[in-house]
Amino acid sequence: MYKRLIPSSLAKWGQRLLAAVLLGGQVVIHLLRGKLHRRNTLEQMAFVGPQSLLINTITAAFVGMVFTIQVAREFLNFGAGSAVGGVLAVALARELSPVLTAVIVAGRVGSAFAAEIGTMQVTEQIDALYILRTDPIDYLVIPRLVACCIMVPILTLFSLIIGMSGGLLIATTQYSIAQSVFLESARNFMGISDLINAAVKGGVFGGLVAVIGCSWGLTTSGGAKGVGESTTTAVVTALMAIFITNFFLSLIMFQGMGTASLTL
Repeated sequence: MYKRLIPSSLAKWGQRLLAAVLLGGQVVIHLLRGKLHRRNTLEQMAFVGPQSLLINTITAAFVGMVFTIQVAREFLNFGAGSAVGGVLAVALARELSPVLTAVIVAGRVGSAFAAEIGTMQVTEQIDALYILRTDPIDYLVIPRLVACCIMVPILTLFSLIIGMSGGLLIATTQYSIAQSVFLESARNFMGISDLINAAVKGGVFGGLVAVIGCSWGLTTSGGAKGVGESTTTAVVTALMAIFITNFFLSLIMFQGMGTASLTL
């Protein structure tokens, strides 16, 4: 029995993944034609951005503080306390802020996309849109994709600022590292290119979350049970896509980098 279930589930997952790729291609074509539902886009931007700000802020602050606790102690033992701010800035800009923000958005926003559109699919509301001569891609998918591609980079940069603030608080209060030394180190280690790359990663991850969430919603079947399965699978698939894509983006963006000078 299990031998039959596992291949069928993998085959279904592969089919839905292929559907997500095809949906991404359709979205690009529609965007090139200039089709954008502005009201829906603004509503989705508010949902993705401001409504995700609190959890993103709390997460970024504690990640910055925990990272500083782990790094500062070891660096001070080696007499490299002046590099703590720079190491935190580089880690947040290049990896932690983009990935953690994308994970938060995948869990909160991607699941909501899959559940909402999946419910519309099983209750035949998608068919009603076709009857009204409204393309679901224009009305449902593109606004969500645009909202994620715009708001996730903003959330990523905000996460970087909050994470640095949390790290600065711990460095100055717990390890007696001067604020000027911490900030100067961050300025020396982190360049404008790191901020740009962080925003680019955020945009790519946001697009992945939106396309996967919407695609899994549009391919939902089986009533309420199917909606639950689609929501769970969409989040898991989005997380996998984020981590895999992050590897290749990091390989492209940061290979051969490392010119920052260390001043002890």
